[in-house]
Amino acid sequence: MKEIGGYLELERFSGPEYYKDMVKLNLGRTALLYLMKSAGAHTLWVPHFLCEAVLDSCTRAGYALKYYSIGRDFLPGPDLAPQPGEYTCVVNFYGQLTEERILVLRCRYGPVILDNTHAFFQPPVGQIPTLYSLRKFFGLCDGAYVSMGSLTPAIDPKHLEQDVSGGRISHILGRFEADASSHYQTMLDNAHALDHEMVKRMSPLTENLLHGIDYERARAAREENYRTLDALLGADNSLPIHMPAGPFVYPFYHKDGMRLRRQMAKQKIYVPTYWNNVLKQMPEDSLEYDYAANILPLPCDQRYTPEDMETVVRVLRESLRELESARAQTAG
Repeated sequence: MKEIGGYLELERFSGPEYYKDMVKLNLGRTALLYLMKSAGAHTLWVPHFLCEAVLDSCTRAGYALKYYSIGRDFLPGPDLAPQPGEYTCVVNFYGQLTEERILVLRCRYGPVILDNTHAFFQPPVGQIPTLYSLRKFFGLCDGAYVSMGSLTPAIDPKHLEQDVSGGRISHILGRFEADASSHYQTMLDNAHALDHEMVKRMSPLTENLLHGIDYERARAAREENYRTLDALLGADNSLPIHMPAGPFVYPFYHKDGMRLRRQMAKQKIYVPTYWNNVLKQMPEDSLEYDYAANILPLPCDQRYTPEDMETVVRVLRESLRELESARAQTAG
């Protein structure tokens, strides 16, 4: 029997979702598994430049993995050579793939799955199966969208077990009222708890929160902040980048990226290192190692203003001067 009365729970939001007609699942990595099963594929080509959690999920699910390199423009290198029956995971790194490029890749490599983890505001292209991870763009602890494209779902989403998010959202709520460092360990613990999650339906909590997001404000703020960073740093950024719709971050390359991160963190500007596994697995002279170590994904999301971006740039430049001064003293 339905409960009636008692204390009130979280409000139910009624705003529109951004992708209301897509399949709603629990995680980006399980969304990839869902698409692979629907495709009936057994082998997946993936870039060396990829999160270890995704690779582990595919391996545990029994899929064979083959690896390809990327170029400086983030496009697949010449070692990508899928055979009939094999799928290619094309990752839209930092949202740098245009619609035209995606269609060219589909024609060149055959069946592909597009990973739009870094490109929430870029819609699916044609009939290409596409996945989105929500916690990269919004204050959520899980959630993924899947556009099936030309595929037919192998399992009706309604028949999947439904996820439950309440036990892993504490770091999100904690940071709302305090600082990130106070809840950093909890964030790591909650993230590790996702390691062995299976394919599930999106949780009721996450789905409800999606109805409360102002998507157009988020997109506009991200684009304004990105433009501010690019105006201040673009001349010093050697990456071949353009601003995508509602950018994920501003990727800034510096040859001393690891030390620069640590220096900026001293002034509470936290710049993550994506794909730490790449630093352990790839040779130091590889492009993948260089990019993992030295691309600084500067935050430009909807929490911030252009004035905040100016602060980020000021701290970055101060940190560079401090590193250069330290090197000069060592050399002297």
